[in-house]
Amino acid sequence: MTGRAAADGTTQCPNCRAPIIRQLVGNRAALTVTADLTPLTPTEQANTRTPNRLIWCLHQAGPHTPARLRWIGSLHPARCPHKHVAEHTCTGPHPAAPQQPATLF
Repeated sequence: MTGRAAADGTTQCPNCRAPIIRQLVGNRAALTVTADLTPLTPTEQANTRTPNRLIWCLHQAGPHTPARLRWIGSLHPARCPHKHVAEHTCTGPHPAAPQQPATLF
């Protein structure tokens, strides 16, 4: 990923320029997560979630602390007051695939 990220991990996708956040999530076997910053309604979450595209809680402890991505699991409160965001799926132009080498003989 190119470009500079802010201290809280927010930046822009280099392809589609969507606002995203990229952070390590977890304490032991952390995952690098890139998520959109657009909050989703519960209906949008249900329509967006797939086995390969997860929904994350954008938890902010206070007004002066950076937001942190948190896993939404069985212990996550049903009435969570924080924003929920989806893993980023780029919709922008992708670099062209490399050309196949020509046959030499």
